[in-house]
Amino acid sequence: MPKKIDHELRKEKILQTALKVFAREGYRDSNLSLIATECGISRPTIYQYFKDKEEIYYYAVKLVTGRMFNKYASFAWSTDQDYVCRITTICLDIMQTANEHDGELTSLVDVMLQMKKEGRDFNEIVLRRTAKLTILFKRLLRMGIKAGDIIECDVNKVADHLLLLLESSCFQVAFLDTFDMKLSQQLVSTYLEFYRPSSRS
Repeated sequence: MPKKIDHELRKEKILQTALKVFAREGYRDSNLSLIATECGISRPTIYQYFKDKEEIYYYAVKLVTGRMFNKYASFAWSTDQDYVCRITTICLDIMQTANEHDGELTSLVDVMLQMKKEGRDFNEIVLRRTAKLTILFKRLLRMGIKAGDIIECDVNKVADHLLLLLESSCFQVAFLDTFDMKLSQQLVSTYLEFYRPSSRS
């Protein structure tokens, strides 16, 4: 009886291997043959899942952001924390996760930069994939204002500021060996504490 293949599991294994190859060889010098060899599968097999390196990148962004949103959306509405704490917990966890996966993050950002040089821009896909997180922040901010946990503020601007702070941290994790994650997390926490009613009294 032929062995049943878990295609999603195999696809994810290809992705994880590709990110390691990109990090080691550089995106430009990587190819599907090398990725297939390191996965222990044939090149025709890898083509059943991805047509090229670019598609692997798109899948990586989709997978990471999709899981991230599901995790935080589930947390946001299942905790008894006040709304400032909910948003803070989500932000700090994103930063911590980025720090723990700095090699993969460096590889993903490196791909973006190399593609940018070749005249292709991935900003649109990244923005589209992070839009749900921005919407979640806005919902939490509005609910926080309604509950009295958060002062009246421009919800759209605060959500944009949070995304900028998170993007900045992720880029610094990817490129700066001297990056101080604890200091960056403290900055985000302090920023959010400013929106507590008690901080104005």
